[in-house]
Amino acid sequence: MRILIYGAGVIGSLYAVLFAETGYDTSIYARGKRLEFLKKNGLLYKKNQNIRRAEATILGELSDNDAYDFILLTVRENQLYEALAELKNNKSNIIVTMVNSLDSYKKWEDIVGKGRILPAFPGAGGSINNDGILDAALTPRMIQPTTFAEISGNKSEKTKQFSKILRHAHIPYQKVVDMHMWQLCHLAMVVPIADAYYEADCPERAGKDWKIMKKTAKKLKRNFSFLRKQAGRLSPCKMNIFRFLPLPIMTIMLAVTFESSFGDKFMYQHARKAPDEMRELHKQFYAYMKKWNTRMHCVVRKQ
Repeated sequence: MRILIYGAGVIGSLYAVLFAETGYDTSIYARGKRLEFLKKNGLLYKKNQNIRRAEATILGELSDNDAYDFILLTVRENQLYEALAELKNNKSNIIVTMVNSLDSYKKWEDIVGKGRILPAFPGAGGSINNDGILDAALTPRMIQPTTFAEISGNKSEKTKQFSKILRHAHIPYQKVVDMHMWQLCHLAMVVPIADAYYEADCPERAGKDWKIMKKTAKKLKRNFSFLRKQAGRLSPCKMNIFRFLPLPIMTIMLAVTFESSFGDKFMYQHARKAPDEMRELHKQFYAYMKKWNTRMHCVVRKQ
């Protein structure tokens, strides 16, 4: 099994480590300073307080004829189309797009070819420290496993094989029916959380700001109530908790989560490292909601 990780940030590096540890033929494609570090030192990561080096091939360029069983695309939303264009002529059949985005999957297939895209989202977080060493972990299964689906929503040989390699690498995963709906719900959650950090005077202590926590809780309730009303369901179903929890209880739970080690590793670190991406996703998500709301009002008026 040959696997290429396209993108050597926190997410890509962690999946490369996990696949390499499992014994898969794993390559990781990097650029810039990260590539220089990896070429010199290898893919270093922290495990049980020890520093280890993953048995992964470091690439600074890609050959169209170099085929992989899976390519995992682990880049930020604003790097997506450049990456797809670069992979357009590569002979690999399956590109797993682990990207925050509300774009139509058809637009992606128009670039790389129909049937090659497997939409997905990672379940991981952490950081790469100033020494270039990865300090990351998988998100607990009950919170957010690696999630994926065929664009059609059907089961396929692709989803079967991807499930297999994740299972062998001990990576928790879930297959859903509608990946686009899942990503909408994901953004309904992470956009207000990122906003809280950006609005706080002291982002790393945002959980101490009761006014911001209450405002975030209100945004979450509003977002999920809107999606439930418009789409008739949420994905996964556990997202309904944001609709039903009383505001004071949700505010307390948010404050505790923001102040926890989980909040630091899986929420704060990403918000701090990717402000441009999260602000763009903020615009996209609320524009999507506004457009959806406008369309529904037009339907009501016609009736």
